Amino acid sequence: MNLFAVQRILGLLLVLFSFTMLPPIAVSLFYGDGNQGPFIDAFAFLLLAGGIIWWPVRKHARDLRLRDGFLVVALFWVVLGIAGAAPLMLSQQLGMTATDAVFEAVSGFTTTGATVLRGLDAIPRSLLYYRQQIQWFGGMGMVVLAVALLPMLGVGGMQLLKAETPGPVKDSKITPRIAQTAKALWIVYVAITAACAIGYWFAGMTPFDAVGHAFSTVSTGGFSTHDNSLAYFNNEGVEVVAIVFMYLGGINFALHFLAWRGLRLIDYFRDPEFRLYTSILVVVSTLCVATLMFSHVAEGFTAVRYGVLQAVSMMTSTGYTTANFSQWPGALPLILILTTFIGGCAGSTAGGMKVIRWLLMWRQATREIVRLVHPSALLPVKLGDKPVQLRIIDAVWGFFAIYVVSFAVLMVALMATGVDQVTAFSAIAICINNVGPGLGRVTSNFIGISDAGKWIAILAMLLGRLEIYPLLVLVTPTFWRR
Repeated sequence: MNLFAVQRILGLLLVLFSFTMLPPIAVSLFYGDGNQGPFIDAFAFLLLAGGIIWWPVRKHARDLRLRDGFLVVALFWVVLGIAGAAPLMLSQQLGMTATDAVFEAVSGFTTTGATVLRGLDAIPRSLLYYRQQIQWFGGMGMVVLAVALLPMLGVGGMQLLKAETPGPVKDSKITPRIAQTAKALWIVYVAITAACAIGYWFAGMTPFDAVGHAFSTVSTGGFSTHDNSLAYFNNEGVEVVAIVFMYLGGINFALHFLAWRGLRLIDYFRDPEFRLYTSILVVVSTLCVATLMFSHVAEGFTAVRYGVLQAVSMMTSTGYTTANFSQWPGALPLILILTTFIGGCAGSTAGGMKVIRWLLMWRQATREIVRLVHPSALLPVKLGDKPVQLRIIDAVWGFFAIYVVSFAVLMVALMATGVDQVTAFSAIAICINNVGPGLGRVTSNFIGISDAGKWIAILAMLLGRLEIYPLLVLVTPTFWRR
């Protein structure tokens, strides 16, 4: 374990992160909300702290190993949540406790969208912008951004990107060099965000709301600048833009890059994960619309507006709402919560277990059924025309097992704080899947949850954002053994 190299990277990343305090300062000065002080203090503190961590080990310029990368990523996301809470705690307008501030910051960076704030329409615009910005940075990953910059500082980035992007397709690169890969992903990310902001503006949002909602839409984060989320606008055009860009945010960004670079839409439909992702969204959206119509909760185009937006919002883990879906009839609220476990595609900004894992588990399961009839048959699991290595299949099933165990432990722990079963189930589901709105006492926010419950939710959000392994691997003796 190269702890000096880890310390050096962590210091550099904190220094880089401190500069994200500058845009909120500019917003505060532009709108004259008088709230620039907390961001100036946070910028100075984080810059100083990062410098203090980096300076003693500045000459330890060694490439990271895989274990070092896991440690940096896990530490950075934990430290990021605490550091990101600084301006929220320092703001007198919010008056937040340390627990609430860390919860809000971690929810933002993990693109969960759960909140402990209300009265957003009266909050200074610089703070509203900051909430949207941290979701945008968290969507693609601050570490992936850093990978694009670290080569200029003499630091290798391959192990960081591997640790930051867990999953069955994490080793695929879209460009020969890892820094170029990170830059390519960010170019696509920025381009889609800009298109989304322009779409919202043309649909009727103010420039401030358009940019803020573009940040949280493409990152599938779900924070809004208004308490009523997208329902505040009551605008069909806004909802169409939201649906389109939530859908795009749930697609593998490497697939976006490859399709756009070659100007070939067929590249999307050649990808089996994309086809399944789109098919599930169509089925769930149709189910929502049909249920709302037949139960007379909504009629005609209103049912389409509510049903499609809520289905796309929940499965992509964005969490925007235009209606209180917890009051919808039958099993529809539970179905929407269950879709969050599927999530978007690997390599997207969406949460959940990812469509490709479910696809691989399904094909493995069907193969085992066929084997019962033909025990001697050679039946490889394939994605497209390529067989999948058994190591990847084993890793997917291992992830599923540890995911279920983690969910159960966290749910029981939350219930031990005095939360009812429905609230505990949906709270852990939306936190570990990085969604936002749930059922029971967490339908709109986490204000009614105790401090202990919020820390459990924070752990769930971090586990979900890092897809469990990068955090849990740190508590294994094997990781620390030479």
